[in-house]
Amino acid sequence: MVGRGAWRALRRLQGYTSAFVLTEPILWETWGKKFARDADWATVSPIMVPSGESSKSLTMAGRVASELLERGADRRSLLVALGGGVVGDLGGFVASTYMRGIDYAQAPTTVLAQVDSALGGKTAVNIRAMKNLIGTFYPPRLVVSDPSVLASLPLRAFQSGLYEAVKHAVLSGPALFDWLEGKVAGLKPGHTTALEPLVARAAQVKVDVVNRDEREAALRRILNLGHTYGHALEEATGYRRFLHGEAVAWGMLTVTRLAELARALDPIVGKRIAHLIRAVGPLPQIRDLNEEKVLGLLPRDKKAVGGKIHWVLPVGIGNVRVTSEVSGATVVRAFRDVQHGVWDD
Repeated sequence: MVGRGAWRALRRLQGYTSAFVLTEPILWETWGKKFARDADWATVSPIMVPSGESSKSLTMAGRVASELLERGADRRSLLVALGGGVVGDLGGFVASTYMRGIDYAQAPTTVLAQVDSALGGKTAVNIRAMKNLIGTFYPPRLVVSDPSVLASLPLRAFQSGLYEAVKHAVLSGPALFDWLEGKVAGLKPGHTTALEPLVARAAQVKVDVVNRDEREAALRRILNLGHTYGHALEEATGYRRFLHGEAVAWGMLTVTRLAELARALDPIVGKRIAHLIRAVGPLPQIRDLNEEKVLGLLPRDKKAVGGKIHWVLPVGIGNVRVTSEVSGATVVRAFRDVQHGVWDD
């Protein structure tokens, strides 16, 4: 459910022995009273985790599970993840494993989570530098996205989520892509009127894909557009330089160039995709990164099978192709062209 007041839908979840909220301190301080009022939970004491990617760990999952146990959570308890991608992934993972699985709901509070990570039932924690290495497929009972919460997002975090919306526009087709081209310059955290239809339309793209391929057997791979290069960039920089959406944006730019070099994409369309990505906002630079280090991480992508990378190539607006038939030289050249700004700038 997407819209102002969406958290009120949590009142529908009845019949539980207890309910718990997993969130971050600053987020709860800002939105906790409204959340408790909308959900009609007069007394709720949240379980807090620190903000940041470091909370997506087995250690933190164990701490949250221990706190649930200490507070009396049983197999008929409900866990609500109130936060961005980190809280959502961690909360879903804990819910899927605590006492072999309890119900949970997602209340995403970032653009990225509302249009992407809170949807589809993927849960995960990181191991060392490997992102999302341990996880489960575990759909939430309910996802409630209130765009008004986006008003408190820092601009950079807001723009990071918009890059994922661009990804969905590329996957969806001209209607959403053209709309976003015309609106992107005016999208700001507090502009709820414009954000609500964007969140709803972008989220529906993922929902439609997941409904046809819940466990990523085939079709769901297309949602990884930009993620192979993007994950390598995140890992190469120790997850300290890029927000996730920013890394995906660089990944989409590079895979768009890759599709052009593979003669799978009309360069005119490639330029449109690149211009929309750039229109969202500035990206952290990548010119100084070690090329060999970044490219050497590509085969470690979780979607690689038998050592072969399955690339998601945009071949048009609303059309992508998944293929492993891309030469290593082309993969290298695409990265160099984007890294050194000789293509879309």
